[in-house]
Amino acid sequence: MSPADLVVTPTGLRFAGRHFACTLGRGGVISAADKREGDGATPTGAHRIVGMLYRPDRMVRPANWAVPIGPGDLWSDDARDPDYNLMVRKPHGFGHEALRRADPLYDLVLITDWNWPQAVPGRGSAIFIHRWRRPGYPTAGCVALAPESLLWIARRLQPGARLLVAENLPKALRFR
Repeated sequence: MSPADLVVTPTGLRFAGRHFACTLGRGGVISAADKREGDGATPTGAHRIVGMLYRPDRMVRPANWAVPIGPGDLWSDDARDPDYNLMVRKPHGFGHEALRRADPLYDLVLITDWNWPQAVPGRGSAIFIHRWRRPGYPTAGCVALAPESLLWIARRLQPGARLLVAENLPKALRFR
């Protein structure tokens, strides 16, 4: 473990000497070996931060390595897609999630290396760190934070830092 890592603990997320409330997947925390597409679970393990995306129409660039989200940007979550678990663009003939959303959930996104870059079909697509809907509201498997916490972290985070999710966390973890 390094001071540069984001660490999910039984009481929230720890980074750079600070503690942040967060929410995890509706399917709870599960072993990485058991993770499957659509299970809503947050996988255990050390997940490298490999990218940062942001909405340039809604915020200033949070870090020099952040990449803007464009109107046609999508994320493939269809295990049949040759580009499964990769960022793709419209039009896209396979199942996907829009990165440019009407709501603010993906205004700022940290991308982990979960099942990436050589994705195993069905093992689960993107585990992001993004804004929460509200405190305690679960995600589809991602880690979510208050917008001000996420921005504070993004401004200090370096590429290659890790999101550490321990094996011994309670299955249904919700932080307020």
